[in-house]
Amino acid sequence: MLMPKRTKYRKQHRGRMRGRAKGGAKISFGEYGLQALEPGWITSAQIEAARVALTRHVKRGGKVWIRIFPDKPVTSTPAETRMGKGKGSVDHWVAVVKPGRVMFELEGVPVKLAKSAMRLAGHKLPIKTRFMVRDKEELQ
Repeated sequence: MLMPKRTKYRKQHRGRMRGRAKGGAKISFGEYGLQALEPGWITSAQIEAARVALTRHVKRGGKVWIRIFPDKPVTSTPAETRMGKGKGSVDHWVAVVKPGRVMFELEGVPVKLAKSAMRLAGHKLPIKTRFMVRDKEELQ
């Protein structure tokens, strides 16, 4: 599972997910991309499940880039615990994704195979996604 090696602070506020993605909205590395259409938290397990689905479908061909990283800790208190006693311990890590963010990129495979692989990866994620192809102008 993905998680930071170390952080400045152990726990974070939840925050809000307003607006569109500030950066990472264009395909930078590969030929094809999977773009988020809704805001959401994507856990490290979901990122890994999408990556596995993607790489298995292309039969380990091509190259895959993961453009999101789970650097936000999510805390939880144990079940049947009384109120109070402070914030819970870190349970898992999430990546905050806003609409427009390119989450996965792929190159080195035909467009039909890439589209079906990205569709499978999108099914592993809790948000709506769309398949993108890099423009010819961007390649130069």
